[in-house]
Order: sequence, then structure tokens, then C-alpha cells
Amino acid sequence: MLPSLLLVGGGRMGSAMLAGWREQGLSAAVVVDPSPEAARLAGPGVTAVASFGEIPDGFTPEAVVLAVKPQMAAAALPDYARFAGRAVFISIMAGKTLKSIGNMLGTKAAIVRAMPNTPAAVRQGFTVAVAGSHVSAPQRELADVLLKAAGEVAWVDDEALLDPVTAVSGGGPAYVFLLTELMEQAAVAQGIPHGLARAMARQTVIGSGALLAASTEDAADLRIAVTSPKGTTEQALAVLRADGAWPDFFLRAINAATNRSRELSE
Repeated sequence: MLPSLLLVGGGRMGSAMLAGWREQGLSAAVVVDPSPEAARLAGPGVTAVASFGEIPDGFTPEAVVLAVKPQMAAAALPDYARFAGRAVFISIMAGKTLKSIGNMLGTKAAIVRAMPNTPAAVRQGFTVAVAGSHVSAPQRELADVLLKAAGEVAWVDDEALLDPVTAVSGGGPAYVFLLTELMEQAAVAQGIPHGLARAMARQTVIGSGALLAASTEDAADLRIAVTSPKGTTEQALAVLRADGAWPDFFLRAINAATNRSRELSE
């Protein structure tokens, strides 16, 4: 059974995490979200309210999860400073540093900054987290339990790593979805019917991910195993890697996303 939780923001990522917590058992939770759709999040042990002022009197959460849009943080977060000193704050807001969050909650607030990704919706996410200096060992353990409800969790000591983490795992699902789109389009260009092209591209990506998850081999080794010498796959990979095409473009893409994350953190 999880302790009392307060979720600020019931959007896609917040609701995905809440679903994972429900599966682990909630003693009591409050979700604060002004959108009309937020009422759907209410249920056994979960109260949904539209604003901070509607949080039930006497509710004292052990963890406050900050899942609001980064641009709303300055207006929304200061109210929650009243829970500093008891609760651990877990922020999944992109681009908001420990320092900037501390400025809104009070410099002694116990803050964990985390970057999950959208496969959290099916409990297959990957989250990288860093703990602020005021986070106690039990609070870090609680944060780990809550984040693991959405998938795998890794902890780092250097907050600066969250910028490339945002670029790689945070944005990673979009890159995989783009690959799926392009495979489908290429199949159609070869005369394969749309429905078959869509099913083939989707299941190829899904199955490859499942194979990767089940294997202890590196991705490079699995790629080599699929690539017969002088075969069709070798020809395709030769085009993708010609003049460093894919490696260079991917490096540039991750670099651009990392730089943008740094800009948002300033």
C-alpha cells in the first residue's frame, strides 16, 4: 500500500503514473487538475479537485508529484510550499532544474527531478532521476517506488545529464514512431497496400523491441545477426549508413534536442 500522494497535473504523463500507482494500491491520493476531463481520474482512494484551494482540509501527502506544464510552474507551484518539510516533491516537468523548483517551493524543500517517457502509459517507461540535497534516504526510496510504477528507473548524481537524457529517452519514442511511419511509407511506395504496410511496420517495431527486451545481446549484435552478407538487409543498411548518413543525422538530432533542453533550463 502506497502512502498518501498528491498529484499536481492529470495530463497524459500524470494520469499514466496514477494508473501505475492504482495497481500498487493507494491509501489516499488527491489529483489537482482544472481541466473538465480530470474528473475521470477520481475513484477508490483518489479525489480529483480543480484547484489547490479544494484540497481536503487535513490532507498531508508524503509525496507531491509535479506534473504541470513547465510554463505553468511559476503560477502553480508556490502554493504547494506548505507541504515542504514533510513531503518529497517529485518533478517530471521538462526543463525545470532543482534550483528553479526550489526557488518556487522554498530552498529547503526536498526535491527529486525526474524525466520519464511516454511508454509509462503501458508501464514500460524509462525514467532517469536525480535527488536534491535535502532529500532523505527514505524519501529517495519512496520516489523510486513511485517512479518504478511506470517502468524502469535509473538514478544519477549529475543533474546536467538530464539534458541529454531528455533528448535520448524523453524524445526517444517519437524517433521510434517516426521510423515506423517511414517504414510504412516506404512499403506503400513499393506497392504494398496501406493496411498491410501499416500492420507490417508496426509489428516489426513491436516485435523487434520485444526481441531486444528478451535478449542479453547488444543491439549491434542483434543487427548483425539479421544482416546476411551480400543480402537485402545489407544493401539497405549500406544506404542508411552511406557517408555516415544515419549516424551523423542522429547525432545531430540528439545534439539539437540536448541544446534545446539546456536552453529551457536557463
